[in-house]
Parts: sequence; C-alpha cells; structure tokens
Amino acid sequence: MMEAGRGHGKEKESQDLPRVLLFKPPPDFHLFGDECFSSNKFKFLKAWESPLPLDQFLKTHAQSVEAILSSGGAPVTAETLRLMPAVRLVVTTSAGLNHIDIAECRRRGITVANAGNVFSEDVADLAVGLLIDVLRNISASDRFVKQWLRPRQAAEGDCYSLGIGSKLGGKRVGIVGLGSIGSLVAKRLDAFGCSISYNSRTKKPSVSYPFYSNVCELAANCDILIICCGLTAETHHMINKQVLSALGKEGVVINIGRGPIIDEQELVRCLVQGEIKGAGLDVFENEPDVPKELLALDNVVLSPHCAVFTWETFKDRQKLVVENLEAFFSNEPLLTKVVDND
Repeated sequence: MMEAGRGHGKEKESQDLPRVLLFKPPPDFHLFGDECFSSNKFKFLKAWESPLPLDQFLKTHAQSVEAILSSGGAPVTAETLRLMPAVRLVVTTSAGLNHIDIAECRRRGITVANAGNVFSEDVADLAVGLLIDVLRNISASDRFVKQWLRPRQAAEGDCYSLGIGSKLGGKRVGIVGLGSIGSLVAKRLDAFGCSISYNSRTKKPSVSYPFYSNVCELAANCDILIICCGLTAETHHMINKQVLSALGKEGVVINIGRGPIIDEQELVRCLVQGEIKGAGLDVFENEPDVPKELLALDNVVLSPHCAVFTWETFKDRQKLVVENLEAFFSNEPLLTKVVDND
C-alpha cells in the first residue's frame, strides 16, 4: 500500500509540472532516446502522440502550456501562438530563427531562446571542408576511384579528366555575415593564408578585415563567397544573378546559412553554364528537394543540412535546451535569450 501511495504521489507530482509543448520529435529523440531532454522541473506535451488534429490538440491544452520547444523544423506561427495564450517562452534547438514568428512573439511578450553559439565551431568546420572539397575535387575523385574498372587507367591519364584542382592558400574569401560562425570561418581560413573580407549588417569596429556594405562589391573583389548569415526578409535571395555575375567564372560559392539566401534557380543556371566555377551546399531552397541538375555536376559538393551533426554538439545542445527551460521555470536568466537586435 505504501509503494502504491508513493507511486501515486510521483504521478501527481509529474502532473503538476509546467508543460512544454513539442510539435514533432527532435532528431535527438531518434539518436539518444526520449529522455535526452528530461528534467524534474518540466514535462513535455508531445503533440504527435495525440490522435486529435493539431488545432484541436492546441485548444485542449491552451491554458496549460507555458513554453514551446521548437525542433525538427516545426514552425511557430502567429496562429499557433494565438491558440496558446499561456505561452511565455519559445526555445528552439537551432541557431536560426526563420521558422519562428519573432514579431508576433515580441508583440505578445513571449521570450525566445535559441542554440546560441553551440553549433558555431562545427558549422565553420564544415564550411571549410566543403570549400576544400570543391577546390581539390575530393568527392569527385572519390567517385572516380570507386568506379574504376581497371585501376591501371589512372596511370594512363584518365584521372586528368577530373580537371586540375585549385590551391586554397592565397584565395580572396568574402564572408557574408561575420557573426559567430562567420568569424570562426575567417579564423580558419586565415590559417590557410587566405585574404578575408566581409559583408555584414554593420561594420565591426573590432575587425580589421575589409568591409563591403554591398554584397555585389564583395563578390567582385573575392574568389570565394561563403554564406554565413541568417535568413530574413532582407537576406532572402540576396545572392542573386548580379552577385553571381560579379563573382565570375572562377568564383566558388559555399552556403552553410539557409537555402533561400541564394536564388537557387539562378545558381543552378550559372553552374550548368559555367558562369561560376563551383559550389558547396549544406542547405537548399526547398528542402528536402534538391535540383536534379546539381546531382550531375562534379564541381558541386552537397551535404544534407548536417553541418551541426556531431555527437559533441548534440550533447551540448541537449544540455543547453534543458538549462534554458529550467532557468525559465525557476525565474532565472536564460542562457541564450534572443535580444531585439538579433
């Protein structure tokens, strides 16, 4: 009887915990199990486990949900927030915020927290990796070797069909968005002997790299353009026909930001027609769809929006998410609160 009473007490205690809404399972659940975001200070309400249509589910729990954890690309829209009047916090597992209606959150006094700089090192690493791959034909060479019918063909010169690679050292690199990730990309490429310049919302007084307020001018003065900025109404299709033309036939584009920052249709045209030299892309305009033309190009290296996919980063992100939620429910400062000028 005592054990039963104790179990009933724990169940009641769990029911009394504040609710955090999850629209869909985070990738972490698949890799680490459902307990990776667990805490004794809040309880998850998992929308995908309910047989109810989402709008009805949200109305049912409208007064009990105080926070939303947005993960796996689940958007937080003005309509969602309208149905959840008790929500006071939105936490996202990403650094980007383009899937959250920030203006509506601010209008309603809802605090937003993101992943901060947890991903920055890994994303910067992948940007450099994609760049080296494009310049040195690493992925194309890998395919070439694996498809050899007669290994001795290499000695007969067939490998030259891949083309000659290009040296990274000494290249002029233009970074679009010199925030946390962009700064780390610059630091890494500095070590390779590259010449760095950048475009950002404002010139950074503490940075000695040349600043270009116009992306077209930046592209005209570099060999490589690396996209590190966030997606906003202002940056949508910022890399357009004019920018790609300014970059020129020897230019390379690397995108580890968001797909729609580049006019993808124009990028495909430029690559197919040889108007730029190559591209390394971790993100795409209409994910998960990838233009089929890109699949046939050896001068294009693709990765499936996985720049942050390391075990270390996943663990750090889980810890950060839990700490932000626990801080909120304990009336303590958030670790990675998004401020107005973000």
